[in-house]
Amino acid sequence: MRSTKGPKMVDYLPLCERAVRAGGEALLSWVGRFRAQEKGPSDLVTEADWASQEAIRRVLLADCPDHRFVSEETDPSPRLDDQYTWVIDPLDGTTNYVHGVPHYCVSVALIERGRPLVGAVLDPLGDECFSARRGSGAWLNGKLIRTSPVGDLAQALVAASFAAKVEAPSAEVDQFVAALLACQAVRRTGSAALNLAYVAAGRFDAFWALSTKAWDIAAGVLLVQEAGGVATHWDGGPLDLQAPHPAVSSTQELHERFCELLRAAASSG
Repeated sequence: MRSTKGPKMVDYLPLCERAVRAGGEALLSWVGRFRAQEKGPSDLVTEADWASQEAIRRVLLADCPDHRFVSEETDPSPRLDDQYTWVIDPLDGTTNYVHGVPHYCVSVALIERGRPLVGAVLDPLGDECFSARRGSGAWLNGKLIRTSPVGDLAQALVAASFAAKVEAPSAEVDQFVAALLACQAVRRTGSAALNLAYVAAGRFDAFWALSTKAWDIAAGVLLVQEAGGVATHWDGGPLDLQAPHPAVSSTQELHERFCELLRAAASSG
């Protein structure tokens, strides 16, 4: 008879990594043979999203049958206060995936009473697995990673995530323009989870979003924090995964300046 107990804490991260790799394999297997549907204005879903989700769930359920599961495709209003909840984005960057843009990922995190315990973000095309355990550090394919030392907005490469359908005028647009003028450069890549992973790895220096959900950022925020970065609400207040509107930065110095910029832009609109 199979035990109903989950693995010990030390085993959660390898399990998380196996889960994202299972999801990544499913995504790659569906390339060129999926159909895309709109679940909202400009918001796409494919059979690949569902196949990845089921592959992830199978891996996690085998070891953690008593844990809760929250996914983008099934839980529009997730509750994260249980002892253990797996938060899954089976395909972050669906629009990129549909159009053949090679920038999408799988994101899985284990939430322990509202706080990320372990997380992993996999770029299946690049075979890059970013992972982190709370209090233990962050890694890329097993190699320790750190955020960049940038502290000046003028030297910062910044990424943004927008809602599927952006309206103007809006705080999102005002903040984007302000960042475009103040920072070295701004990128909108189409994947919040990869944006966060790139901040953790020192590729980007900061990131913000006003329209993300827990499954978009749970793993990535842990990556940034464990790599030495800072993560808060975009106004500088505490970050709430139940209603996440994050800003993350590579250093405390940069974060203070970045949040000040975002606050000023939002209030001027």
